[in-house]
Amino acid sequence: MDKNFQEEFTQIVKFEPPLYKQRYQFVKDLVEKYKPKKVADLGCADCSLLWMLKFCSCIEVLAGLDICANVMKEKMHTLSPLPVDYLQPSERSLTVTLHHGSVAHKDPCMLGFDLVTCIELIEHLEESELKKFPEVVFGFMAPSIVVISTPNSEFNSLLPRVMLYRHPDHKFEWTQAQFQSWALETARCYDYSVEFTGVGHPPTGMEKVGFCTQIGVFVRKYPQTGESVQSEKPMEAVYKTVFKAVYPSLKDEKYLQNAVINEVIFTAQIIKHRLMSKREEYGDDPEKKSKFQPSMDSFSDYFGKLVVEKNMEPFVSGNEVHIPLTTIFSFPKVNRLCGTFEKLCKLIAGKVTLSSDGSAVMFNIEHDNEEN
Repeated sequence: MDKNFQEEFTQIVKFEPPLYKQRYQFVKDLVEKYKPKKVADLGCADCSLLWMLKFCSCIEVLAGLDICANVMKEKMHTLSPLPVDYLQPSERSLTVTLHHGSVAHKDPCMLGFDLVTCIELIEHLEESELKKFPEVVFGFMAPSIVVISTPNSEFNSLLPRVMLYRHPDHKFEWTQAQFQSWALETARCYDYSVEFTGVGHPPTGMEKVGFCTQIGVFVRKYPQTGESVQSEKPMEAVYKTVFKAVYPSLKDEKYLQNAVINEVIFTAQIIKHRLMSKREEYGDDPEKKSKFQPSMDSFSDYFGKLVVEKNMEPFVSGNEVHIPLTTIFSFPKVNRLCGTFEKLCKLIAGKVTLSSDGSAVMFNIEHDNEEN
């Protein structure tokens, strides 16, 4: 929350990269280590951390919560899918949602998360909110991992123009001992373990001051049972959803079908082009014709080396080029998209011109020549 203020008072101690980026990178490294599918950022503010995390391929659900809706709304458009996301849908699904509300309240939309981040949040809470915070996050939400960062007040003497707190909205700033005491008691009450670290190293010779930002990483000791969650679950939502984006994904049949059709047509066009080039080269000469085989090795730059059996060879019949579906299915990208030959046939049915028996993609040579 404090990245703008942080830049002002780091004249004596210069952080590179900036401190807020180090905090975000810490979270990203943790995501890459534990591979959570569902991540919630409490106190998400301008959505900068969420924007960074949306590029992590393991994450399928991202949620942000903040007490100030206006701050979220200023940058929430950065979480929307781009045109390229529709042109090239990802293999994973991704849903991003922003909620307006307080971390002192329970809402069922925050259940089921693997990782919850609270970056520079707790120091903004009133005393009454801070008392409720552990029960909401560790008792009710109960994710596998919780990351909490907060300013280390012992570092403040190294920061110019910091008289009391680093930010005018801070209600408190803890020493290392105070933060660790609170964190250890919270971990004990809710069956978590906690490890302490931080970002923003102190100057050489002043290591006892500790990190500028202190961080606690909480890991739940025991799996949470579904029964305990249900017994605590409020009947009504208390947060207001201010933004939701569902990214196009190949897990959605609609996007998968479009991707398969495009790849089938592209692959067939490449094979057809090679076939017609060879045909023009050898003409009707019987001896040359015997050598005329559309070697799949010639497509290695696109798809890798493939072995083609006799019944998989493309051929020309009259004014029509036949590209067997078995040939197209043998190409790695088509194979990976479809999984099975039956799935390929189902996805392209009625969308691609096929032979009468449905075994090959067909192109009309005369039609192509007219277009050219």
